[in-house]
Amino acid sequence: MAKRELWGTRIGLILAMAGNAVGLGNFLRFPVQAAQNGGGAFMIPYFAAFLLLGIPLMWAEWSMGRLGGTRNHGTTPYIFHTLWRNPATKYIGVLGVVLPLGIAIYYVCIESWTMAFAYFSSVERYWGITTIEPMRAFLQSFQGVGSSEYFDGFEWAYLFFVLTMAINAFVLFRGVRSGIEILAKVAMPLLFLFAIGVAIRVATLGLMDTPPPHSIEGGFAFIWNPDLSRLGESGIWLAAAGQIFFTLSLAMGCIQVYASYLNEKDDLVMTGFTTAITNEFVEVVLGASIAIPVAFAFFGAIGTQEIAQGGSFNLGFAAMPVIFQQIPLGAFFGTLWFGLLFFAGITSSVALMTPAIAFLQDEFGWSRRKAVAVVVGIVFAAAHLIIFGLGHGTLDEMDFWCGTFGLALGALIESVMFFWIFGMDNAWRQLHLGAERRVPRFFYPIMKVVTPLYCLVLFAAWGYQNGWDVLTMKNVAEADRL
Repeated sequence: MAKRELWGTRIGLILAMAGNAVGLGNFLRFPVQAAQNGGGAFMIPYFAAFLLLGIPLMWAEWSMGRLGGTRNHGTTPYIFHTLWRNPATKYIGVLGVVLPLGIAIYYVCIESWTMAFAYFSSVERYWGITTIEPMRAFLQSFQGVGSSEYFDGFEWAYLFFVLTMAINAFVLFRGVRSGIEILAKVAMPLLFLFAIGVAIRVATLGLMDTPPPHSIEGGFAFIWNPDLSRLGESGIWLAAAGQIFFTLSLAMGCIQVYASYLNEKDDLVMTGFTTAITNEFVEVVLGASIAIPVAFAFFGAIGTQEIAQGGSFNLGFAAMPVIFQQIPLGAFFGTLWFGLLFFAGITSSVALMTPAIAFLQDEFGWSRRKAVAVVVGIVFAAAHLIIFGLGHGTLDEMDFWCGTFGLALGALIESVMFFWIFGMDNAWRQLHLGAERRVPRFFYPIMKVVTPLYCLVLFAAWGYQNGWDVLTMKNVAEADRL
């Protein structure tokens, strides 16, 4: 068997792992979730979920991945079978290959939109569209949905989709050290630079130019001043736990594969914690400092929450372009905004396709080039279901079953498998191999009891609240059903 690749440097590993976690959800989904769930009231259960759900599962997935990597296997079918010698575990572990591949199919489409809007911002393609509804129509026209007022069909969208797929394929063909790691070393610093630039511009609104219609301080106050009376609402706790779940890319099988390229003596405790903290810095400090404060400044509290109710695309692709036209150097900052979204997207999309590639290499002995060609080909072909079915609910359907319900099921399975069947003592020992510092002992009962219960609640709640409605396409008009 060919020798397994290893990461070249620790900083490359941390940036690649952070790139896996830092994605479109940090800048699109997080502000919307916060705005929909009370702002500051959302942040308290958010940090509780980070401590009780995010960090324990992050450490568990790093430990499982390295365990598999020492045996030249990095995907969950083999890893689950190693944890529990039951023939069924191989098939249960397929979730960790299929789910990220399913997410990649629609993720690359959204990623391509960010590249397109970075270009549109740089050439001022949408300049003159100064209200939300026409800007939403611009986005839909670009996607080939609804009227063709601004574009003749979806040719522009398809062009940027092909370019996005080509860049993903190029990175994946080059491998772990020469492809994914180099991408992370380039894309992540640029993402930080762009995000800091946009955040500073937001924070200085009105200091050197015409003040916006509303107070920007209101946006920051909305995020950081909690209404404690809302903490009794169970929906806020579920939403916060769900956001932690998504933002750290848990139960996608990606962390296990990346961790399988570690050396047996690498420190999982500090490296895993550093990765999680890096993601949280991007989301909480940078993500919370851009979309919501600037939306409050230009649309007010009520307007911002109404926009957020329309979903992530309304805030990121409709509200932000309207705002950029009202500030000096708006084209420049619009390009930075969508550029950072693209970098966040591509570091995640290559990670989402990696489990399937590693599975074909590890279990079937395929060469990397053959495995990449097949996986990229599958994603490219299947993405046409999203491109041509966007107006028929296909994206929302796949996002729920792969990106919500499926991941909750996967997290529940892996937490029970690692903490209970493999055994908490074995899990604790595996985590500390090569560790320079030990995990505080209070995490032992959290990982064994609290984290699996959290996963069980998420899985049951999402299935009960949304499963039947999505399955029956309750919110999709009859005329739009495929």
